[in-house]
Amino acid sequence: MAIKKRKLSPRQKMINLMYVVLMAMLALNVSSDVLKGFTLMDESLNKSTLNSSTQNAAIYSELEAAMQQNPEKTREWYQKAQQVRTISDSIYTFAEELKWKIVRDADGKDADINNISAKDNLESATHVMLAPGVGQGKALRTAINKYRNDILDMVDDSVKRQIIGNNLSTEVPRKASVLGKNWEEYMFENTPVAAAVTMLTKLQSDVRYAEGEVLHQLVANIDVKDVRVNQVQAYVIPSAQTVVRGSKFSAQIIMAAVDTTQRPDIYVGNTLLKSGDGRYETICNSTGDFTLRGYMVMRSGNGETIRREFEQPYTVVEPSATVSATLMNMLYAGYQNPISVSVPGVPANRINLSMTGGTLTKKGDGSYVAVPTTVGSDVVMTVTANNEGRMQEMGKFSFHVRKLPDPTAYIEFADDKGVKNRYKGGTPLSKAALLSTGGIGAAIDDGLLDISFRVTGFETVFFDNMGNAVPEVSQSGDFTPRQKELFRRLTRGKRFYISRVHAIGPDGIERTLPASMEVIVN
Repeated sequence: MAIKKRKLSPRQKMINLMYVVLMAMLALNVSSDVLKGFTLMDESLNKSTLNSSTQNAAIYSELEAAMQQNPEKTREWYQKAQQVRTISDSIYTFAEELKWKIVRDADGKDADINNISAKDNLESATHVMLAPGVGQGKALRTAINKYRNDILDMVDDSVKRQIIGNNLSTEVPRKASVLGKNWEEYMFENTPVAAAVTMLTKLQSDVRYAEGEVLHQLVANIDVKDVRVNQVQAYVIPSAQTVVRGSKFSAQIIMAAVDTTQRPDIYVGNTLLKSGDGRYETICNSTGDFTLRGYMVMRSGNGETIRREFEQPYTVVEPSATVSATLMNMLYAGYQNPISVSVPGVPANRINLSMTGGTLTKKGDGSYVAVPTTVGSDVVMTVTANNEGRMQEMGKFSFHVRKLPDPTAYIEFADDKGVKNRYKGGTPLSKAALLSTGGIGAAIDDGLLDISFRVTGFETVFFDNMGNAVPEVSQSGDFTPRQKELFRRLTRGKRFYISRVHAIGPDGIERTLPASMEVIVN
């Protein structure tokens, strides 16, 4: 059945147009390097997810073989494995469907998720995930929470529970909580398509990782002698499969069905790993794709030496960060410009921001106020993060500094309901409202900015019955007694003019407003 579209009012059309312009201005902050970084990270995550899926498929095959060989001992763990497969495939498929919806919303019905055109589109993720009534963000959050709880019920190891819980957490950082945002708004509101797809790909990678952890535990619960004695394999369990250059790659290297009374010898390359718990760590100083290779050696119960090879690919990426001016893609000299900063994968309380050419005040985690000093000069903001105990530079960003625009003069009055309004001329104003106000004000209130100025003087011009101009000057923002007396003499349809308004803004610059205000008495 065809849906009848409601005709938009001119006011709503203007609001929509302003929103489109604002989104376009915000999009200027998303550099091509950042978008490229998200693309590279998405490709890396897809590779890691494929590797995890392959390993998980191998475990499922082993469980099926064990079920056929010894169903009495295997049935309980086999059934739990099927439950894990069902809930994992369900949320994985849900995330995949959301990725396609976002990409098709941005690129059209012929979109290719592996070749996204509108990577910097800021509206598609917001529409798909947060649109009233049809947004999928809340459903995704609910699905993640249920999946996390179901998976953690099957994991006993406290360290693995913490890793899985952190990977699948839907809690928002403190800075977002202060602003009243929920998880889906924090993750997808005004998020570029490339970033939204990458975050959903990361979710899929975390799901396969959690699925694998549960499968390993289920396999460990089966009697090795009866089921796994001929299927001993080496596994590498990384804490993260994508790391930032300069940070640590950490992995747990284990052999399934190992005898608890002895630990295998682990060789990375041809070098014996001396870590007692099988943990391997190395500093990643260059970017690219790498593979951890080696082998494990242990003795079976009958004294036979067993050797198993292992390998684990991982990717090192460049540090990345985003800095955005909360109001627009420029800063105003002498004005307190709100600034927000974030680094993917780094908590807000571990991020620092510094600036040249002005002062910078921290207001909270990831929230700052910048006050540039010189009009026409660019300021440079540097983002650093505490990365495992040491400060690391995450990026530099330049912003152009301009002078605040001229404000608009207005007469503030209250309507019949006590609501304050700003009269800016051109339409009739009741005489009662005019007499109730004490003077004029000036401000920039264009829907994006709301900046008050202090009026230091102005002139009113009246015309007598002979058509002669009668000017009256006020040396402040208040009406003089003479001006108020002239107001009382005005009759319906009469008009006067307010001009030569002098105002000082928060930047300390005094200016004379070029425009005059025509006041028509009703």
